[in-house]
Amino acid sequence: MNQISNLLTRITQTPGQCGGRPCIRGIRIRVSDILEMLAENVITTEVLKDFPDLEFEDIQAYLILAARRTDFPRLTA
Repeated sequence: MNQISNLLTRITQTPGQCGGRPCIRGIRIRVSDILEMLAENVITTEVLKDFPDLEFEDIQAYLILAARRTDFPRLTA
């Protein structure tokens, strides 16, 4: 298993937990919440301080998931 696939195993999506939204390692910390913090220029060390259950690799997994979900094929004429 390569590093990216290994990181993505940290993302869980369980019906009934956080409305079925993607979370990290079964913890009730939603991917969208962390991505919004990063978009608001909250630095990674501050995010990790605010959420002591998170690990740096969790944030990497969030970013990989976001990148993959926004990678749409480009149509050319």
